[in-house]
Amino acid sequence: MNPATAFARVLVDELVRGGVTDAVLAPGSRSAPVALALAAAERDDRLRLHVRIDERTAAFLALGLARASGRPVPVLTTSGTAAAHLHAAVLEADAGGVPLLALTADRPPELRATGANQTIEQAALYGGAVRWAADVGVPEVGREAEQNRYWRSLVAKALLTAAGALSGDPGPVHLNLALREPLLPDDDGELTGRWAGRPDGAPWTAAGPPASTERRASSGPSRTLVVAGDCAPALGRAAAELADACRWPVIGEPSSGTWSSEGVVRGGALLLGVPGWLDRHRPERVLVVGRPTLSRPVSALLADPAIRVETVAAAPRWADAARSSGHVSTGLPVAGGAIAEGWRASWSSAAAAVGSSVDVVLDEAPGLTAARLARDVVAALPSGALLVLGSSTPVRDVDRLAVPRADLTVLANRGVAGIDGTISTSVGAASVHEGPAFALMGDLTFLHDLTGMLLGEGEPAPDLTVVVPDNDGGGIFAQLEPGEDRHARDYRRVFGTPHGRDLVAVAQALGWAATRVSSADELPAALALGGPRVVVVRTDQRAEAALAVELRAAATAALRG
Repeated sequence: MNPATAFARVLVDELVRGGVTDAVLAPGSRSAPVALALAAAERDDRLRLHVRIDERTAAFLALGLARASGRPVPVLTTSGTAAAHLHAAVLEADAGGVPLLALTADRPPELRATGANQTIEQAALYGGAVRWAADVGVPEVGREAEQNRYWRSLVAKALLTAAGALSGDPGPVHLNLALREPLLPDDDGELTGRWAGRPDGAPWTAAGPPASTERRASSGPSRTLVVAGDCAPALGRAAAELADACRWPVIGEPSSGTWSSEGVVRGGALLLGVPGWLDRHRPERVLVVGRPTLSRPVSALLADPAIRVETVAAAPRWADAARSSGHVSTGLPVAGGAIAEGWRASWSSAAAAVGSSVDVVLDEAPGLTAARLARDVVAALPSGALLVLGSSTPVRDVDRLAVPRADLTVLANRGVAGIDGTISTSVGAASVHEGPAFALMGDLTFLHDLTGMLLGEGEPAPDLTVVVPDNDGGGIFAQLEPGEDRHARDYRRVFGTPHGRDLVAVAQALGWAATRVSSADELPAALALGGPRVVVVRTDQRAEAALAVELRAAATAALRG
């Protein structure tokens, strides 16, 4: 079936799965695929369709249906001023807490702002009157499985948000539907295979109380894995306690707060990246806590359709980058249920083997590499210390290579993962931490926030030691560099961005003590000097990129040997 038809049928199918029983339509051309899908659903007795010639009347009809039933009701219009006529009802739904779902068909991006017929700026048409708005990506050929997951999770989120399932604050939601021609169906295909939804007519994502830890329909006890990303410390600690009570393994990012778990595995990203290992140790369920963002192997795990993904959110907004969550809640489940024998031990023993193998590679590499620095800094810190990690390579190196420690507090700006303001963040955190504080950040991150080192007159200096692996530029991009000479000639300038500065001199010019370290043996003494201080370690971009490849190979060999 053509992309617009596939999208429309999936959208309507997921609306019905999510509890929609009534829908309202004001006809038009651009909305034809969705209108026909709604009509087909009515013929199949899956919902009741109400058709009106006036969009304003249609919107208030939907408002009445939603207000009386308490269920989300979609109202569909074509593009242009038709979408504007929904605004009054959207405003009433906002003030009245009514779960109205505005579906506005639109031109694709290439026809917007061109003077094309019946086109206005629709993406943020209702402003702050909606609980959530999305300009839905245009359906395309060749991305069926990815788009099916995207569309279904999007519709499920829209319905849950409109109903206030997690927030307790129902209200209107706007989905702007960009559609390319052809707009009419070219077949009568069913939603099977690549277009299928959850089994037994279930919605893609459901919300409610925390899901039970007891095993679901399966042939044996539960195989659950906890994946924890950046989150509030209290939530991370609670997740660690639950994992220990249930004997679940944990893959916890450094700032997840789950390093206190006895089952947290070292180098989870390396472990999952070993070809074939996950095939033999695939979890039935993954409990996601916080926002995991650091690792492609973890992202691939969460996108695995054979695994049930359940998300625990700290607030009504939840992270689901893989669009795979089948259940979302604002609380952790209660411990209970049978656990597969040896389940956590299998992960722990594999992680230990991988850790031993990569330690050999790190120890044998010439000089003090950035990768070894990440491992050794975590190991050398005093108990009770605070560690702030910069985005880009340092936080990823710690995630892959450091041995997790329950006696450290680890923070990172992973909300949007920028490199800006990291020194200032570290100074602020160090100022309220009762004990020594440390930060690990790349040279560009360091240079990006030098004014963060300037303290106000009379203000106390923080006991903060900033450790900077200096590879003279954007070392993370060395792992992405194309091999062809025609691209490599531009790499240094547009990706490597060499700065050519002496960072020890830069730190001293700003009034901080500074130390240069060139060997692993010198590092512990430098970290013990106290702050405010900057410790600089010179590294090499190309060598670090080659070492990353060697570390992945060592992890693979450790589990095949």
